[in-house]
Amino acid sequence: MRPAVLLMVLLGLVPGFAALASGQQPIDCPLRDEPYSIDSPLIDVLLKPEAKAVVDHEMPDLLQKLPPRFASTTPPTFASIITLRVVASFNPQEQEDTLAPLNRALAALPVPASDREARCARYDIEPPRITMPKGRPRLLLFEKITGFRDSPSVEAASRALHAMAQRNGWALVVTDRGGAITPGILKKFDAVIWNNVSGDVLTLTQRRALRDYIEHGGGFAGIHGSGGDEVRFWDWYVDTLIGTRFAGHPMAPQFQDARVIVEDGNSAIARDLAPGWTMSDEWYSFKSNPRASGARVIATLDEASYTPQGVGGQDLHMGDHPIAWTRCIGNGRSFYSAIGHRPESYTEPHHVRLLEQGIAWAAGTGETDCRDPRRGQ
Repeated sequence: MRPAVLLMVLLGLVPGFAALASGQQPIDCPLRDEPYSIDSPLIDVLLKPEAKAVVDHEMPDLLQKLPPRFASTTPPTFASIITLRVVASFNPQEQEDTLAPLNRALAALPVPASDREARCARYDIEPPRITMPKGRPRLLLFEKITGFRDSPSVEAASRALHAMAQRNGWALVVTDRGGAITPGILKKFDAVIWNNVSGDVLTLTQRRALRDYIEHGGGFAGIHGSGGDEVRFWDWYVDTLIGTRFAGHPMAPQFQDARVIVEDGNSAIARDLAPGWTMSDEWYSFKSNPRASGARVIATLDEASYTPQGVGGQDLHMGDHPIAWTRCIGNGRSFYSAIGHRPESYTEPHHVRLLEQGIAWAAGTGETDCRDPRRGQ
């Protein structure tokens, strides 16, 4: 190693130097080299004692009232999907100008190689061994979660998806490894299903692989929590692939009966669905209407059938309130349903059929208005 490079390594100036020194491939995790700020993932602030000390000095009460599940540094954890700015918003008395000194103090902290290594520890890059079962279409069920993991809903969704695969003859492969998101593995599949995925889970290289896969004809199906984080650190995923950002869900009470209305009865996804049905779930609202950014809305919520009120009386009315929709992403297809927090949602017949036909559409089977050069459409 050249002397200048050796000096940089010793000073912690070479990203991923620990991995280089051990002969391992460095992980190109998002935000690895970014300065600390009030918009950093809270988990990264909590992992650095000096950063936590700065917070305690500048705003002594900010972290003291956090519930343990928000302050854990072991993924999956809420700390992966919130920031200090979000924490401050929990207290209406905290004003933006009180955050400015804290932001400056955090930005002055160094980001040595040990911090970069800690930030990247929740990512993985080793490709798993894939054994492809018989069947078509071929689907990759992705279940890596570093943010909020509601195990009952994740497991209920997984059981429902396995049952769908069995009755339809789908080939379903399950992984909780980001290392599966590579061009070589993705090209084996017709669609990727994100089962309530919360938290930032892909490296920069993996992000590029998924984006290229979708834009060049692959399919994506996202379920509930896959579009429900308070903060997202990948703009393309939330703004383009999903098509909108999460605003909140009711808390008075959290789970309510609401009426789902099928809007696009001509869609293959809505085929054989009732014009509407009532079910109990945790109903998401969004900061913008996905219809405005080009989504084809499959189903909406009747806001008169439940109380769209969030934490602290937050008004979650959208008026026009899409709850399931599709998007064409280049030559690929994206289907998202915001239904699915309660385990019982995955045995509700209308919802199960919506998911089943949405996943089939995402995989390119049957009718689609998205171009796919692999099928001449």
